[in-house]
Amino acid sequence: MHAPPTTPTRRRARTLGFAALAVALLMTVPTARTAFGQDAAPLAGGGDLGPNVIVFDPTTPGIQAKVDDVFKKQESAQFGDGRYALLFKPGTYDNINAQIGFYTSIAGLGLNPDDTTFNGDVTVDAGWFNGNATQNFWRSAENLALNPVNGTDRWAVSQAAPFRRMHVRGGLNLAPAGYGWASGGYIADSRIDGQVGPYSQQQWYTRDSSVGGWLNGVWNMTFSGVEGAPAQSFPEPPYTTLDTTPVSREKPFLYLDGDAYKVFVPAKRTNARGTSWGNGTPQGESIPLDRFYVVKPGASAATVNAAVQQGLHLLFTPGVHHVDRPIEIDRADTVVLGLGLATIVPDNGVTAIKVGDVDGVKLAGLLVDAGPVNSDRLIEVGPDGASAGHAANPTSLQDVFVRIGGAGPGRATTGIVVNSNDTLIDHTWLWRADHGDGVGWETNRADHGLRVNGDNVLATGLFVEHFNKYDVEWAGENGRTIFFQNEKAYDAPNQAALQNGSVKGFAAYKVDDSVTTHEGWGLGSYCYYNVDPTIRQDHGFEVPVKPGVRFHDLLVVSLGGQGQYEHVINDTGSPTSGTSTVPSKVVSFP
Repeated sequence: MHAPPTTPTRRRARTLGFAALAVALLMTVPTARTAFGQDAAPLAGGGDLGPNVIVFDPTTPGIQAKVDDVFKKQESAQFGDGRYALLFKPGTYDNINAQIGFYTSIAGLGLNPDDTTFNGDVTVDAGWFNGNATQNFWRSAENLALNPVNGTDRWAVSQAAPFRRMHVRGGLNLAPAGYGWASGGYIADSRIDGQVGPYSQQQWYTRDSSVGGWLNGVWNMTFSGVEGAPAQSFPEPPYTTLDTTPVSREKPFLYLDGDAYKVFVPAKRTNARGTSWGNGTPQGESIPLDRFYVVKPGASAATVNAAVQQGLHLLFTPGVHHVDRPIEIDRADTVVLGLGLATIVPDNGVTAIKVGDVDGVKLAGLLVDAGPVNSDRLIEVGPDGASAGHAANPTSLQDVFVRIGGAGPGRATTGIVVNSNDTLIDHTWLWRADHGDGVGWETNRADHGLRVNGDNVLATGLFVEHFNKYDVEWAGENGRTIFFQNEKAYDAPNQAALQNGSVKGFAAYKVDDSVTTHEGWGLGSYCYYNVDPTIRQDHGFEVPVKPGVRFHDLLVVSLGGQGQYEHVINDTGSPTSGTSTVPSKVVSFP
């Protein structure tokens, strides 16, 4: 929730003579194709990671000053174009307090979090916004071990701020100093030895982790596969707890093997519980950086697509990347990894990323920012009508975010369309902006955040907010969602603008009438109709009444009485009422 108001360089020949190296490359690597079909010289993988990837080792002079300089630039740059990745080589770093601002990722470069240890903190607070953490978006921490100076680290964030693969040798505080508002958030594959204190956090999702305790819950705290999680107890306290996560795959990450950069791609897990790294070497595949095309701002979509066709994976460096045609991923097992909240902007109304109906594509660490010309969809996973099965090796989206408006004019009919069966959606925030530039009911029009047509799709950590119609539409069979956070569009001008036939308002989460099997755990929708507080919403969730459609632990909230819900799901659940922020809850449906 929010407070009311260069073309990539080629690697140089080293030990081989240049002519011999060129012959070897042409013999072993498929050539790229030009727009006219002629063979072009092959694109080189690897290379430098650009100026906004800053790499430290324990002997680097002035580490704190350099980290502070990035924070000074990024602390309040909510809609700026700066993007940074702060990467720390394995070793021990003393007396560090890495404050993390917008569009900044901090990560260790070991294969395991304990390879890179801070005797210090990785901190997010909300001083820039007067102690209100509800706009602390777009940042991340990964693959580090922390010995917090005062015993507890502070990670006071809201949406799109993942805390992944971290080991906190102490406690973790999820609220800002002063315990002001906060609306997060997401933890995965992490170990917190001490207690996690949400305090003012309204909702949170934790997956496949270990915690030493959990202090409290406000509206919706959801856990799957978490050792030490509180017992199931919804609605009071509001804990939804699943012993395991049905299917999961951790996010790919960059690491150092000696002096060589590689990307580790964790293996798929079923019925996972606890971290993937706590019992020796994690399971998965290491891919050398020279098998990645390193994409820098200014590289054309045609070049990027040629790299994929040639057989390379993609590593997007921190920056804003414009594309005039879709980036097309039609090769199975392709990894597309962004560093430092790498941002892709589709020009002229194109789709930014299209994934084929193939096995095992991994999209991770990307922000897609809609352009001023309407895109029918910003990300497409599988073409319309996709029908292949991918249960053994699903495509996954992790820390893939969508933004429509806020940074400037932006329009899209749907944020993400998933047509491929068995897709994993692991932590996404799809946001039609409610503040910033280019914001208005028709100005940044976007009807839907997520449309799922594929069967057997699983969403873990689904955040979707402020769309003009249904925020989520689910038409595929056997869909499952573990944790959902939503706010309806603040800026609806009146009741008529939201009328959905005879129904008042569009549900936040709509399961199509044709669906026979669907299940969800820990889902919440909030309204704040500040333009017209008299607006009524019939329900937050709309689903067919069938034996195979089941929901657990649902709630709706009217924020300050600005608009009201009549029911929680279909015609079940009491209305929200008055000006107090008191949730209406349903434990199970039907």
